[in-house]
Amino acid sequence: MARSDWGYGMRLYQFRHSSHCEKVRLVLAAKGLAYSTVEVTPGLGQWDLFRQCGHRQVPVLQDGNTWVGDSSAIALHLEAIQPQPPLLPADIGQRAQVFILEDWADTTLAAAAQLALAQTAATDRRLRTALLPDSTPLPFKTLAGAIPLGWLGGVNQLLEAKRPGLITALEQLSALLRVQPYLTGEKPTLADISVAAQLYSLRFPTGAGLALASSGVGGIANRPDFDDLFSWRDGLYRHLGIDTPSSPDRGTELIPLE
Repeated sequence: MARSDWGYGMRLYQFRHSSHCEKVRLVLAAKGLAYSTVEVTPGLGQWDLFRQCGHRQVPVLQDGNTWVGDSSAIALHLEAIQPQPPLLPADIGQRAQVFILEDWADTTLAAAAQLALAQTAATDRRLRTALLPDSTPLPFKTLAGAIPLGWLGGVNQLLEAKRPGLITALEQLSALLRVQPYLTGEKPTLADISVAAQLYSLRFPTGAGLALASSGVGGIANRPDFDDLFSWRDGLYRHLGIDTPSSPDRGTELIPLE
């Protein structure tokens, strides 16, 4: 059990559908650590968070009197306080591979996935509305869903050029995972968790909620040749002990940000 000033464990300040927050939730699940989630309202909630701890961007983990921002820094903090099961190999060369893949997933893959999701949301009113925080006032949700599609048409033209690179990356990941169970060998590492987290928004798992489950980026979520890749992701969730893939509230207490 982690250090904590509370009986129920750590607090994770998050956006529910952020892939980087999903990465932290997966690390916490891998380590078997108790935590509660605090859903941060974009804008005003981020300012409140900054006043508390000096971090404005989520995820932020509060572990007793220690505040840690950035998903990679949080992962290293959790690895230090709960070494078992290890998510970083002892071998220096293998560890370097894990860090390289983690950085690629958190930057290049994350940027391409976010652009692809934005492209889909530009033409999908239901998806735009479902991605908003639950605390978003109904008038704002209605407004987001009612934006004329013609206003967003230019977004598709700007983002389409990025799609082939994402498709190629997913094809290579699929090929690698057909010949070995995990990205760097026989056991899951932080690299696998980082990549799986970025797959979250490409095809939303059931834990994302009824409004999003099984939906995702057009041309990727519904491609049969990527079924094995998403099945690998869901298998990793099960390996980490998550019965309902990527449910952020499993074993946690949801606390509103004051």
